[in-house]
Amino acid sequence: MTVRDLLAWNVRKLRVLRELSQERLAFEAGLERVSISQIERKRINLGIDSAERIALALDVPVHALFISPSEGEEPPATLKRGRRPLS
Repeated sequence: MTVRDLLAWNVRKLRVLRELSQERLAFEAGLERVSISQIERKRINLGIDSAERIALALDVPVHALFISPSEGEEPPATLKRGRRPLS
């Protein structure tokens, strides 16, 4: 896997684990939603400042965005479409 592949894999994995939409993660990180989408689709190079902002929003250290998946680990799932109901 390339560094871009690892970043895409981990951003999506961590975002889905925390049940955050791309829009919410972008808001929390102070980025545009399209940026999160492009990161997850491996379309753009991410600056170190943006990586730090994403890591802070996901409450993980920056290096967690670059961890190789375990052998046989399934690709991160997607969240269900639509907004979650308010609790």
